[in-house]
Amino acid sequence: QVDKAAAGLLALGLRPGDRLGVWGPNMYEWILFQFATAKAGIILVSLNTAYQANELDFALKKVQCNAVVCPTSFRTQKYCEMLREICPEIGATPAGVIRSPRLPDLKMVIVTDSRQPGMLHVDDVMQAAESRHRRELLDLQSKLSCDDPINIQFTSGTTGSPKGATLSHHNIVNNAYFIGLRSGYDSRNQPQTRICMQVPMYHCFGSVVGGVNMAVHGVTLVFPSQGYNCQANLEAIQKEKCTFIYGTPTMFTDLLNHPDLLKYDLSSVEAGIMGGSPCPQEVLRNLNAKINMKDIMIIYGTTENSPATFIGFPQDTEDLKTNTVGCIMSHTEAKVVDPVTGETVPVGTSGELMIRGYCVMRGYWDDPVKTSETITDAHWYKTGDTASLNSLGYCRIEGRMKDMIIRGGENVYPAEVEQFLFKHPKIQEAHVVGVKDERLGEQVCACVRLKNGQSSSAEEIKAFCKGQISHFKIPHYVVFVDSYPLTVSGKIKKHVLKEMMEEQLGL
Repeated sequence: QVDKAAAGLLALGLRPGDRLGVWGPNMYEWILFQFATAKAGIILVSLNTAYQANELDFALKKVQCNAVVCPTSFRTQKYCEMLREICPEIGATPAGVIRSPRLPDLKMVIVTDSRQPGMLHVDDVMQAAESRHRRELLDLQSKLSCDDPINIQFTSGTTGSPKGATLSHHNIVNNAYFIGLRSGYDSRNQPQTRICMQVPMYHCFGSVVGGVNMAVHGVTLVFPSQGYNCQANLEAIQKEKCTFIYGTPTMFTDLLNHPDLLKYDLSSVEAGIMGGSPCPQEVLRNLNAKINMKDIMIIYGTTENSPATFIGFPQDTEDLKTNTVGCIMSHTEAKVVDPVTGETVPVGTSGELMIRGYCVMRGYWDDPVKTSETITDAHWYKTGDTASLNSLGYCRIEGRMKDMIIRGGENVYPAEVEQFLFKHPKIQEAHVVGVKDERLGEQVCACVRLKNGQSSSAEEIKAFCKGQISHFKIPHYVVFVDSYPLTVSGKIKKHVLKEMMEEQLGL
Protein backbone atom coordinates (compact mmCIF):
# COMPACT_ATOMS: atom_id res chain seq x y z
CA GLN A 1 0.00 0.00 0.00
CA VAL A 2 2.87 2.39 0.81
CA ASP A 3 4.53 1.68 -2.55
CA LYS A 4 1.22 2.17 -4.37
CA ALA A 5 0.65 5.51 -2.65
CA ALA A 6 4.24 6.65 -3.29
CA ALA A 7 4.06 5.73 -6.98
CA GLY A 8 0.60 7.31 -7.18
CA LEU A 9 1.91 10.63 -5.88
CA LEU A 10 4.61 10.58 -8.56
CA ALA A 11 1.97 9.73 -11.18
CA LEU A 12 -0.06 12.76 -10.13
CA GLY A 13 2.90 15.03 -10.74
CA LEU A 14 4.55 15.45 -7.34
CA ARG A 15 8.33 15.28 -7.43
CA PRO A 16 11.07 14.70 -4.84
CA GLY A 17 11.41 17.83 -2.73
CA ASP A 18 7.75 18.83 -3.19
CA ARG A 19 5.70 19.40 -0.01
CA LEU A 20 2.56 17.44 0.86
CA GLY A 21 0.58 18.62 3.89
CA VAL A 22 -1.32 16.06 5.96
CA TRP A 23 -4.18 17.67 7.88
CA GLY A 24 -6.73 15.92 10.04
CA PRO A 25 -6.99 13.00 12.46
CA ASN A 26 -7.18 10.01 10.07
CA MET A 27 -4.47 7.79 11.54
CA TYR A 28 -4.33 5.27 8.67
CA GLU A 29 -3.74 8.02 6.11
CA TRP A 30 -1.14 9.62 8.36
CA ILE A 31 0.88 6.41 8.51
CA LEU A 32 0.33 5.69 4.81
CA PHE A 33 1.52 9.10 3.61
CA GLN A 34 4.26 9.38 6.24
CA PHE A 35 6.05 6.44 4.66
CA ALA A 36 4.88 7.01 1.06
CA THR A 37 6.32 10.51 0.97
CA ALA A 38 9.59 9.29 2.50
CA LYS A 39 9.97 6.65 -0.22
CA ALA A 40 9.18 9.16 -2.97
CA GLY A 41 11.46 11.88 -1.59
CA ILE A 42 8.45 14.15 -1.01
CA ILE A 43 8.47 16.23 2.18
CA LEU A 44 5.54 15.62 4.52
CA VAL A 45 4.23 18.77 6.23
CA SER A 46 2.51 18.13 9.56
CA LEU A 47 -0.53 20.41 9.91
CA ASN A 48 -2.18 20.77 13.30
CA THR A 49 -5.74 19.42 13.22
CA ALA A 50 -6.96 22.49 15.14
CA TYR A 51 -5.72 25.04 12.56
CA GLN A 52 -8.25 27.64 11.53
CA ALA A 53 -8.29 29.16 8.03
CA ASN A 54 -5.81 31.95 8.71
CA GLU A 55 -3.35 29.57 10.40
CA LEU A 56 -3.63 27.09 7.54
CA ASP A 57 -3.14 29.86 5.00
CA PHE A 58 0.08 30.95 6.72
CA ALA A 59 1.44 27.38 6.94
CA LEU A 60 0.71 26.51 3.30
CA LYS A 61 2.33 29.73 2.07
CA LYS A 62 5.33 29.39 4.40
CA VAL A 63 6.45 26.04 2.99
CA GLN A 64 4.99 26.49 -0.52
CA CYS A 65 2.81 23.40 -0.06
CA ASN A 66 2.06 21.57 -3.33
CA ALA A 67 -0.69 19.25 -2.08
CA VAL A 68 -2.90 18.67 0.98
CA VAL A 69 -4.40 15.42 2.27
CA CYS A 70 -7.40 15.83 4.59
CA PRO A 71 -10.87 14.51 5.48
CA THR A 72 -13.96 16.55 4.64
CA SER A 73 -14.45 17.49 8.28
CA PHE A 74 -13.86 16.35 11.85
CA ARG A 75 -15.90 17.51 14.83
CA THR A 76 -16.24 21.29 14.40
CA GLN A 77 -13.40 21.48 11.86
CA LYS A 78 -14.67 21.88 8.28
CA TYR A 79 -11.46 21.12 6.41
CA CYS A 80 -12.70 21.28 2.83
CA GLU A 81 -14.74 24.40 3.56
CA MET A 82 -11.66 26.16 4.97
CA LEU A 83 -9.58 25.18 1.95
CA ARG A 84 -12.28 26.61 -0.35
CA GLU A 85 -12.34 29.76 1.79
CA ILE A 86 -8.66 30.47 1.26
CA CYS A 87 -8.56 28.96 -2.24
CA PRO A 88 -11.93 29.63 -3.95
CA GLU A 89 -10.48 28.48 -7.29
CA ILE A 90 -10.90 24.87 -6.13
CA GLY A 91 -13.61 23.39 -8.33
CA ALA A 92 -13.07 25.85 -11.17
CA THR A 93 -10.55 23.50 -12.79
CA PRO A 94 -10.25 19.71 -12.99
CA ALA A 95 -9.09 17.96 -9.83
CA GLY A 96 -5.31 18.00 -9.50
CA VAL A 97 -4.74 21.22 -11.43
CA ILE A 98 -5.61 23.97 -8.94
CA ARG A 99 -4.50 27.43 -10.03
CA SER A 100 -4.69 30.03 -7.26
CA PRO A 101 -2.86 33.38 -7.09
CA ARG A 102 -3.18 33.29 -3.29
CA LEU A 103 -1.59 29.82 -3.07
CA PRO A 104 0.38 29.56 -6.31
CA ASP A 105 2.20 26.36 -5.28
CA LEU A 106 -0.91 24.37 -4.33
CA LYS A 107 -1.83 21.95 -7.11
CA MET A 108 -4.16 19.42 -5.52
CA VAL A 109 -6.27 18.50 -2.52
CA ILE A 110 -6.69 14.80 -1.72
CA VAL A 111 -9.77 13.96 0.37
CA THR A 112 -9.80 10.77 2.44
CA ASP A 113 -13.50 10.22 3.13
CA SER A 114 -15.70 11.60 0.35
CA ARG A 115 -15.77 12.86 -3.22
CA GLN A 116 -15.55 16.66 -3.40
CA PRO A 117 -15.75 18.93 -6.48
CA GLY A 118 -12.32 19.96 -7.71
CA MET A 119 -10.55 17.59 -5.31
CA LEU A 120 -9.03 14.15 -5.69
CA HIS A 121 -9.96 11.15 -3.55
CA VAL A 122 -7.33 9.00 -1.83
CA ASP A 123 -8.44 6.13 -4.11
CA ASP A 124 -7.32 8.22 -7.10
CA VAL A 125 -3.81 8.26 -5.66
CA MET A 126 -3.79 4.50 -5.10
CA GLN A 127 -4.98 3.82 -8.66
CA ALA A 128 -2.93 6.42 -10.53
CA ALA A 129 0.40 4.62 -10.75
CA GLU A 130 1.45 2.76 -13.87
CA SER A 131 4.47 0.49 -14.26
CA ARG A 132 6.68 3.44 -15.27
CA HIS A 133 5.88 5.23 -12.02
CA ARG A 134 6.79 2.14 -10.02
CA ARG A 135 10.10 1.96 -11.91
CA GLU A 136 10.65 5.65 -11.17
CA LEU A 137 10.05 4.95 -7.49
CA LEU A 138 12.63 2.15 -7.52
CA ASP A 139 15.17 4.39 -9.28
CA LEU A 140 14.66 7.07 -6.65
CA GLN A 141 15.82 4.77 -3.86
CA SER A 142 19.44 4.98 -5.05
CA LYS A 143 19.31 8.77 -5.37
CA LEU A 144 17.76 9.77 -2.04
CA SER A 145 20.15 10.84 0.71
CA CYS A 146 19.64 10.27 4.42
CA ASP A 147 20.25 14.00 4.85
CA ASP A 148 17.37 14.98 2.55
CA PRO A 149 14.45 16.66 4.34
CA ILE A 150 11.58 14.29 5.09
CA ASN A 151 9.27 16.20 7.39
CA ILE A 152 8.34 19.78 8.27
CA GLN A 153 6.89 20.17 11.75
CA PHE A 154 5.44 23.54 12.67
CA THR A 155 6.43 24.99 16.00
CA SER A 156 5.38 28.47 17.10
CA GLY A 157 7.92 31.16 17.83
CA THR A 158 8.07 33.96 20.35
CA THR A 159 7.42 36.41 17.52
CA GLY A 160 4.03 34.78 17.09
CA SER A 161 4.65 33.31 13.63
CA PRO A 162 4.93 29.51 13.37
CA LYS A 163 8.28 28.17 12.12
CA GLY A 164 8.70 25.00 10.07
CA ALA A 165 11.29 22.77 11.74
CA THR A 166 12.76 20.77 8.86
CA LEU A 167 13.80 17.23 9.78
CA SER A 168 15.76 14.72 7.69
CA HIS A 169 15.61 10.93 7.35
CA HIS A 170 18.78 10.85 9.47
CA ASN A 171 17.16 12.94 12.20
CA ILE A 172 13.99 10.97 12.77
CA VAL A 173 15.00 7.41 11.89
CA ASN A 174 17.97 7.56 14.29
CA ASN A 175 15.91 9.21 17.01
CA ALA A 176 13.21 6.56 16.75
CA TYR A 177 15.85 3.82 16.79
CA PHE A 178 17.56 5.05 19.95
CA ILE A 179 14.26 5.72 21.73
CA GLY A 180 13.29 2.15 20.95
CA LEU A 181 16.56 0.82 22.35
CA ARG A 182 16.17 2.86 25.53
CA SER A 183 12.58 1.61 25.83
CA GLY A 184 13.74 -1.99 25.50
CA TYR A 185 11.90 -2.72 22.26
CA ASP A 186 14.89 -4.71 21.00
CA SER A 187 14.76 -7.09 23.97
CA ARG A 188 10.97 -7.41 24.22
CA ASN A 189 8.83 -9.63 22.03
CA GLN A 190 8.19 -6.93 19.42
CA PRO A 191 4.99 -8.32 17.85
CA GLN A 192 3.53 -8.45 21.36
CA THR A 193 4.57 -4.86 22.12
CA ARG A 194 1.31 -3.04 21.54
CA ILE A 195 1.28 0.71 22.04
CA CYS A 196 -1.87 2.68 22.86
CA MET A 197 -1.36 5.90 20.90
CA GLN A 198 -3.10 8.70 22.78
CA VAL A 199 -0.91 11.36 21.14
CA PRO A 200 -1.64 12.93 17.72
CA MET A 201 0.43 12.14 14.65
CA TYR A 202 0.95 15.80 13.73
CA HIS A 203 3.33 16.15 16.68
CA CYS A 204 6.86 14.71 16.67
CA PHE A 205 5.89 12.53 19.65
CA GLY A 206 3.32 10.68 17.57
CA SER A 207 5.05 10.65 14.20
CA VAL A 208 8.56 9.71 15.40
CA VAL A 209 8.27 8.02 18.80
CA GLY A 210 5.17 6.28 17.43
CA GLY A 211 5.09 6.01 13.64
CA VAL A 212 8.77 5.62 12.80
CA ASN A 213 9.37 3.39 15.82
CA MET A 214 6.74 1.04 14.43
CA ALA A 215 8.79 0.59 11.26
CA VAL A 216 12.23 0.53 12.89
CA HIS A 217 11.45 -1.86 15.76
CA GLY A 218 8.40 -3.76 14.49
CA VAL A 219 6.12 -2.76 17.34
CA THR A 220 2.33 -2.48 16.95
CA LEU A 221 0.49 0.84 17.18
CA VAL A 222 -3.11 0.91 18.40
CA PHE A 223 -5.15 4.01 17.52
CA PRO A 224 -8.21 4.03 19.82
CA SER A 225 -10.10 6.78 17.99
CA GLN A 226 -9.67 9.49 15.38
CA GLY A 227 -9.38 12.20 18.01
CA TYR A 228 -8.35 12.14 21.64
CA ASN A 229 -10.95 10.23 23.68
CA CYS A 230 -10.11 8.95 27.16
CA GLN A 231 -12.95 6.40 27.19
CA ALA A 232 -11.82 4.99 23.85
CA ASN A 233 -8.25 4.77 25.16
CA LEU A 234 -9.33 2.62 28.11
CA GLU A 235 -11.43 0.40 25.86
CA ALA A 236 -8.53 -0.07 23.44
CA ILE A 237 -6.06 -0.94 26.20
CA GLN A 238 -8.40 -3.65 27.46
CA LYS A 239 -9.49 -5.03 24.07
CA GLU A 240 -6.10 -4.95 22.34
CA LYS A 241 -4.11 -5.85 25.48
CA CYS A 242 -1.80 -2.88 25.07
CA THR A 243 1.55 -3.16 26.84
CA PHE A 244 2.67 0.45 26.39
CA ILE A 245 0.80 3.75 26.64
CA TYR A 246 2.04 6.98 25.04
CA GLY A 247 0.73 10.30 26.32
CA THR A 248 1.23 13.73 27.79
CA PRO A 249 0.85 14.22 31.56
CA THR A 250 -2.67 15.54 30.91
CA MET A 251 -3.66 12.38 29.07
CA PHE A 252 -2.37 10.15 31.85
CA THR A 253 -4.17 12.35 34.39
CA ASP A 254 -7.40 11.85 32.47
CA LEU A 255 -6.93 8.05 32.55
CA LEU A 256 -6.37 8.07 36.30
CA ASN A 257 -9.38 10.29 36.95
CA HIS A 258 -11.81 8.49 34.62
CA PRO A 259 -14.85 7.44 36.69
CA ASP A 260 -14.87 3.95 35.13
CA LEU A 261 -11.14 3.28 35.45
CA LEU A 262 -11.55 0.29 37.81
CA LYS A 263 -14.05 -1.38 35.48
CA TYR A 264 -11.38 -2.01 32.84
CA ASP A 265 -8.82 -4.80 32.75
CA LEU A 266 -5.51 -2.98 32.29
CA SER A 267 -3.34 -5.84 33.49
CA SER A 268 -1.51 -6.06 30.14
CA VAL A 269 0.11 -2.64 30.66
CA GLU A 270 3.84 -2.84 31.37
CA ALA A 271 5.14 0.65 30.69
CA GLY A 272 4.43 4.11 29.39
CA ILE A 273 6.23 6.97 27.69
CA MET A 274 5.33 10.48 28.77
CA GLY A 275 6.40 13.76 27.21
CA GLY A 276 5.24 17.17 26.10
CA SER A 277 5.28 18.98 29.45
CA PRO A 278 6.49 18.57 33.05
CA CYS A 279 4.75 15.82 34.99
CA PRO A 280 3.36 16.23 38.54
CA GLN A 281 4.79 13.78 41.08
CA GLU A 282 1.38 12.42 42.04
CA VAL A 283 0.59 11.36 38.47
CA LEU A 284 3.65 9.11 38.30
CA ARG A 285 2.93 7.61 41.72
CA ASN A 286 -0.71 6.94 40.84
CA LEU A 287 0.18 5.30 37.52
CA ASN A 288 2.22 2.79 39.45
CA ALA A 289 -0.40 2.33 42.16
CA LYS A 290 -3.61 2.29 40.08
CA ILE A 291 -2.52 0.85 36.73
CA ASN A 292 0.51 -1.11 37.93
CA MET A 293 2.65 0.71 35.37
CA LYS A 294 6.10 -0.33 36.54
CA ASP A 295 8.23 1.43 33.95
CA ILE A 296 7.40 5.06 33.23
CA MET A 297 9.77 6.80 30.84
CA ILE A 298 9.96 10.57 30.65
CA ILE A 299 11.10 12.07 27.35
CA TYR A 300 12.55 15.55 27.20
CA GLY A 301 13.17 17.17 23.86
CA THR A 302 11.92 19.59 21.25
CA THR A 303 10.53 19.34 17.74
CA GLU A 304 13.80 20.84 16.54
CA ASN A 305 15.62 17.82 18.02
CA SER A 306 13.56 15.14 16.28
CA PRO A 307 12.30 15.17 19.21
CA ALA A 308 14.05 13.32 22.08
CA THR A 309 17.34 14.30 23.69
CA PHE A 310 16.90 12.91 27.23
CA ILE A 311 14.94 9.89 28.37
CA GLY A 312 14.78 8.42 31.83
CA PHE A 313 12.86 6.48 34.45
CA PRO A 314 12.12 8.98 37.28
CA GLN A 315 10.68 6.54 39.79
CA ASP A 316 12.95 7.86 42.52
CA THR A 317 11.26 10.44 44.75
CA GLU A 318 14.22 12.80 44.52
CA ASP A 319 14.10 12.64 40.72
CA LEU A 320 10.45 13.70 40.84
CA LYS A 321 11.14 16.56 43.20
CA THR A 322 14.02 17.90 41.13
CA ASN A 323 12.46 17.49 37.65
CA THR A 324 15.24 15.14 36.54
CA VAL A 325 14.39 14.07 33.00
CA GLY A 326 16.91 11.29 32.58
CA CYS A 327 20.16 10.70 30.77
CA ILE A 328 21.35 12.06 27.45
CA MET A 329 20.45 9.98 24.40
CA SER A 330 23.09 8.03 22.50
CA HIS A 331 25.23 9.95 20.00
CA THR A 332 23.94 13.25 21.40
CA GLU A 333 25.86 15.98 23.23
CA ALA A 334 24.51 18.40 25.80
CA LYS A 335 26.03 21.34 27.60
CA VAL A 336 24.86 24.17 29.82
CA VAL A 337 26.10 27.68 29.12
CA ASP A 338 25.92 31.06 30.77
CA PRO A 339 23.12 32.80 28.82
CA VAL A 340 25.04 36.10 28.87
CA THR A 341 28.61 35.06 28.08
CA GLY A 342 27.90 31.82 26.23
CA GLU A 343 30.62 30.08 28.24
CA THR A 344 30.10 26.51 29.45
CA VAL A 345 29.32 26.48 33.17
CA PRO A 346 30.62 23.91 35.72
CA VAL A 347 28.74 20.66 36.31
CA GLY A 348 25.70 21.23 38.53
CA THR A 349 25.45 24.93 37.65
CA SER A 350 22.32 26.33 36.03
CA GLY A 351 22.28 27.93 32.62
CA GLU A 352 20.83 27.52 29.14
CA LEU A 353 20.69 23.92 27.89
CA MET A 354 22.19 23.34 24.45
CA ILE A 355 22.11 20.20 22.30
CA ARG A 356 24.31 18.94 19.46
CA GLY A 357 24.21 15.78 17.38
CA TYR A 358 22.44 13.91 14.59
CA CYS A 359 19.07 14.94 16.10
CA VAL A 360 19.40 18.68 15.44
CA MET A 361 17.11 19.81 12.62
CA ARG A 362 18.37 21.06 9.29
CA GLY A 363 16.86 24.44 10.12
CA TYR A 364 13.61 26.37 9.91
CA TRP A 365 12.14 26.16 6.41
CA ASP A 366 12.93 29.27 4.37
CA ASP A 367 13.95 31.20 7.50
CA PRO A 368 17.75 31.53 7.70
CA VAL A 369 17.56 34.35 10.24
CA LYS A 370 15.59 32.32 12.80
CA THR A 371 17.77 29.31 12.07
CA SER A 372 20.97 31.23 12.80
CA GLU A 373 19.44 32.60 16.00
CA THR A 374 18.71 29.04 17.18
CA ILE A 375 21.66 26.98 15.87
CA THR A 376 25.21 28.20 16.42
CA ASP A 377 28.06 28.01 13.89
CA ALA A 378 29.32 24.98 15.84
CA HIS A 379 25.89 23.29 15.34
CA TRP A 380 24.66 23.64 18.94
CA TYR A 381 20.89 24.03 19.27
CA LYS A 382 19.78 26.58 21.86
CA THR A 383 16.83 25.09 23.74
CA GLY A 384 15.92 28.27 25.62
CA ASP A 385 15.42 26.13 28.74
CA THR A 386 17.21 26.64 32.04
CA ALA A 387 18.78 23.41 33.25
CA SER A 388 21.75 21.80 34.96
CA LEU A 389 23.68 18.60 34.23
CA ASN A 390 25.35 16.26 36.70
CA SER A 391 28.57 14.30 36.14
CA LEU A 392 26.66 11.23 34.86
CA GLY A 393 24.84 13.16 32.14
CA TYR A 394 21.50 13.41 33.90
CA CYS A 395 19.58 16.60 33.26
CA ARG A 396 17.47 18.67 35.62
CA ILE A 397 15.04 21.10 33.96
CA GLU A 398 14.58 24.19 36.12
CA GLY A 399 12.42 26.44 34.00
CA ARG A 400 11.99 28.04 30.60
CA MET A 401 13.89 31.01 29.39
CA LYS A 402 11.28 31.37 26.69
CA ASP A 403 7.81 32.44 27.70
CA MET A 404 6.14 29.45 26.09
CA ILE A 405 3.02 28.05 27.75
CA ILE A 406 2.63 24.25 27.68
CA ARG A 407 -1.08 23.51 27.91
CA GLY A 408 -1.69 19.78 28.08
CA GLY A 409 1.23 19.09 25.77
CA GLU A 410 0.31 21.81 23.25
CA ASN A 411 2.79 24.67 22.90
CA VAL A 412 1.22 28.13 23.11
CA TYR A 413 3.34 31.21 22.56
CA PRO A 414 1.95 34.34 24.23
CA ALA A 415 3.05 36.68 21.44
CA GLU A 416 0.87 34.87 18.91
CA VAL A 417 -2.24 35.13 21.09
CA GLU A 418 -1.42 38.73 22.05
CA GLN A 419 -1.11 39.78 18.43
CA PHE A 420 -4.49 38.29 17.68
CA LEU A 421 -6.16 39.93 20.68
CA PHE A 422 -4.87 43.32 19.56
CA LYS A 423 -7.25 43.01 16.59
CA HIS A 424 -10.27 43.31 18.92
CA PRO A 425 -11.67 46.85 18.51
CA LYS A 426 -12.12 47.33 22.27
CA ILE A 427 -8.69 46.15 23.39
CA GLN A 428 -5.95 48.66 24.06
CA GLU A 429 -3.36 46.20 25.22
CA ALA A 430 -3.17 42.49 26.02
CA HIS A 431 -0.51 40.34 27.64
CA VAL A 432 -0.74 36.58 27.96
CA VAL A 433 0.80 34.37 30.64
CA GLY A 434 0.54 30.74 31.61
CA VAL A 435 -1.03 30.05 34.99
CA LYS A 436 -0.91 26.72 36.78
CA ASP A 437 -3.63 24.17 36.19
CA GLU A 438 -4.03 20.84 37.98
CA ARG A 439 -5.11 18.88 34.90
CA LEU A 440 -3.37 20.57 31.96
CA GLY A 441 -0.24 21.80 33.72
CA GLU A 442 -0.83 25.34 32.50
CA GLN A 443 -3.75 27.37 31.20
CA VAL A 444 -3.76 30.45 29.00
CA CYS A 445 -4.57 33.67 30.86
CA ALA A 446 -5.08 36.94 28.98
CA CYS A 447 -4.58 40.16 30.93
CA VAL A 448 -6.55 42.74 28.97
CA ARG A 449 -6.56 46.53 29.19
CA LEU A 450 -9.53 48.05 27.37
CA LYS A 451 -9.63 51.34 25.49
CA ASN A 452 -11.01 54.34 27.35
CA GLY A 453 -14.79 54.26 27.65
CA GLN A 454 -15.08 50.63 26.51
CA SER A 455 -16.55 47.72 28.44
CA SER A 456 -16.42 44.03 27.68
CA SER A 457 -16.67 40.59 29.24
CA ALA A 458 -14.53 37.46 29.29
CA GLU A 459 -17.19 35.69 27.21
CA GLU A 460 -17.03 38.36 24.51
CA ILE A 461 -13.24 38.07 24.24
CA LYS A 462 -13.37 34.27 24.04
CA ALA A 463 -16.12 34.42 21.41
CA PHE A 464 -13.91 36.76 19.36
CA CYS A 465 -11.19 34.09 19.37
CA LYS A 466 -13.40 31.11 18.59
CA GLY A 467 -12.92 29.84 15.06
CA GLN A 468 -10.04 32.26 14.46
CA ILE A 469 -7.26 30.65 16.47
CA SER A 470 -6.81 27.04 17.59
CA HIS A 471 -9.00 26.08 20.54
CA PHE A 472 -6.03 25.42 22.84
CA LYS A 473 -4.76 28.98 22.27
CA ILE A 474 -8.05 30.63 23.31
CA PRO A 475 -7.61 32.18 26.79
CA HIS A 476 -9.21 30.10 29.51
CA TYR A 477 -9.03 33.11 31.81
CA VAL A 478 -9.61 36.71 30.75
CA VAL A 479 -8.74 39.24 33.44
CA PHE A 480 -9.32 42.96 32.86
CA VAL A 481 -6.56 45.17 34.25
CA ASP A 482 -5.77 48.88 34.42
CA SER A 483 -1.98 48.48 34.33
CA TYR A 484 0.87 45.96 34.20
CA PRO A 485 3.98 45.45 36.35
CA LEU A 486 6.88 47.05 34.46
CA THR A 487 10.65 47.06 34.59
CA VAL A 488 12.57 50.34 34.77
CA SER A 489 12.92 50.24 31.00
CA GLY A 490 9.15 49.78 30.58
CA LYS A 491 9.07 46.06 29.74
CA ILE A 492 6.34 43.82 31.13
CA LYS A 493 7.44 41.69 34.08
CA LYS A 494 5.78 38.51 32.84
CA HIS A 495 6.82 36.44 35.86
CA VAL A 496 5.31 39.01 38.23
CA LEU A 497 2.15 39.21 36.12
CA LYS A 498 1.85 35.43 36.24
CA GLU A 499 2.14 35.41 40.04
CA MET A 500 -0.43 38.21 40.32
CA MET A 501 -2.91 36.34 38.14
CA GLU A 502 -2.51 33.07 40.02
CA GLU A 503 -3.12 34.86 43.29
CA GLN A 504 -6.11 36.80 41.93
CA LEU A 505 -7.62 33.62 40.43
CA GLY A 506 -7.00 31.65 43.59
CA LEU A 507 -4.81 29.05 41.86
